[in-house]
Amino acid sequence: MKILKTVLKVLLTLAVTIAGLLLLCLVLVFIMEKGPSETARNIFVHTVRETSRMGFVSRIFLSEETVNEIMNTGGIQELDDDQTNNTELIDTDDIKEEEKQDITFEVIQGTTFKGYVLTIRDPSRVFCGTVPEFGHFDGMTVIDMIAAYNASGDHVIGGVNGGDFVDSGTNNSFTAQPLGAVISEGQVLLAEDGYDEKYHLVGFTNENKLVLGNFTINEALEMGIRDAIYCVHNTGPFLVMDGKTLIEDVPGGKTYGSGKNPRTAIGQKEDGSVILFVCDGRKPGETGATFEDLALFMKDLGAINAAAMDGGTSSQLIYEDEVKNHPYSIVPRKCPTAWLIR
Repeated sequence: MKILKTVLKVLLTLAVTIAGLLLLCLVLVFIMEKGPSETARNIFVHTVRETSRMGFVSRIFLSEETVNEIMNTGGIQELDDDQTNNTELIDTDDIKEEEKQDITFEVIQGTTFKGYVLTIRDPSRVFCGTVPEFGHFDGMTVIDMIAAYNASGDHVIGGVNGGDFVDSGTNNSFTAQPLGAVISEGQVLLAEDGYDEKYHLVGFTNENKLVLGNFTINEALEMGIRDAIYCVHNTGPFLVMDGKTLIEDVPGGKTYGSGKNPRTAIGQKEDGSVILFVCDGRKPGETGATFEDLALFMKDLGAINAAAMDGGTSSQLIYEDEVKNHPYSIVPRKCPTAWLIR
């Protein structure tokens, strides 16, 4: 009987503690959604809506109509279908032989995030890596993808995660199935809606120039695109085009904002050097970056063209057999595609 009373007392204490924590969370959500700061409210809504599992939190004290209005406020412009960057601004012909092995790794502190940056002097070394097979099963972390390439005789030394994939809201299910389109080393591996539909693509031409735009697969092949990854607009928007961020006066369609979250981006400098960038987020003192933050940061790093990739738990940067950033989940999320470096 004494043991039973002790167990009941422990369970009651636990229940009260859990109820108190839930109440505290609700109070905090109420303050963010109904408090005096509209800016804080908008960032909060964008942040939780960009996660796989926490989107429902945005609707606890706000109507769906209000949430949709907030999601349409914004920061980064979408491009019209006929807009793309001017590859003539990029020079990939003057890379000296002794520079071709140059790769630098930096850790740069931002205001609300820590950024991890790889700069690859020779853009021909960067390509779209993939899992061995696409399908409705688990993908691979980038470090495991690199290991798989190297086990087959390749020599891959680093990379970052790539584009969108089927997201069931669980940690890894179906993460081996990308969305949209994938071109890897000249081979079309996926064209979900056929070769004549437009896809939001980030890729490299045979001249090793980064291209951003909405292309059909046929158009991409005619342009000589050797590698390309798809990301939907609100997951991986274009950030910088021809030296201007897309938060500046660049003609485009509607704008949209974002919350502060872990982010991944790829960009190219005028001299052809490729920038791979990841930042952490969703931690005390490191909330992450908005797309606007990311655009400005990539431009500051020297990118004249840049685009975001899938972010959140997917964001991971690997160099020399080590995950350099610190994903907020225990391990980085498994993915179907990545930008890899030979």
